[in-house]
Amino acid sequence: MRTTRVLSRAGALGAAVLLTLAGAAGVASADSSDGDEKPVAPTEAGTSFRTATAIQQDQEATAEASTGDYLYWAFPADIGQRPTVHATVELPEAPKDTAGRGGSTWQVDVYDGLRRHQACRYGTQTKTAAQDAGTVELSCTLRTVRGWAEPWANDPLQGTYYVRLTVTDLEADALGLPMKASAKVTSNDAGGAQAVDGALAKPLVPGIGTKTAAVSSEPEDGWASSWWSSRWLWTAGGGVLAALAGVGGYCLTRGSGRPSRAPAGI
Repeated sequence: MRTTRVLSRAGALGAAVLLTLAGAAGVASADSSDGDEKPVAPTEAGTSFRTATAIQQDQEATAEASTGDYLYWAFPADIGQRPTVHATVELPEAPKDTAGRGGSTWQVDVYDGLRRHQACRYGTQTKTAAQDAGTVELSCTLRTVRGWAEPWANDPLQGTYYVRLTVTDLEADALGLPMKASAKVTSNDAGGAQAVDGALAKPLVPGIGTKTAAVSSEPEDGWASSWWSSRWLWTAGGGVLAALAGVGGYCLTRGSGRPSRAPAGI
């Protein structure tokens, strides 16, 4: 009975520890800005890296431009995030004196704070619009942002990222026609499974140009610490459960009663 009570208490304590760790992980990843209003989404885009328009994640930016222009936005990406860039182009109407509008090919590219081109894990990075299409939708999902990498690696690191939207194939008579575009960045949290040791001295955030002053600002909830990740919670939880298992095993192997003493004089 004593052993059963000890094991029951150990199991209850282990379950409580797991629930506490899960709750702490949820609190650590929760958005603390529910009470704050989000800033107004930008209605323009830059035309180069130096003039890129700053946006926050989950913020949809729009812009009016001419076909053939390069459109640039910049957003912050933090450790453990896996950003996805969404871009939509409202195609211009064909001139009245032409028989129709030919197909056009559009492309979205993503660069990090060092202006290194980042590959897309998946998504429609380049798309050719049909002649009767009114819009073109593009997307690019990056690899998980890391807190540290080898100097020779091209891994995505914590800091600013640039989005560039442009047309790569277009008929000459369609160049310069007015168009509308929108960009939005969403991300998923990869969690502690993607955490690595090591840290950057500072996030890769360039501070050049006039309009990029807003780009150099940190995310709304601040930059994540490079050493902290949810794996610390599960590591601690595993240690606690291992200790409880040791206590339970000791109780089982020790036995429930005391050894009997031999009568005196024998």
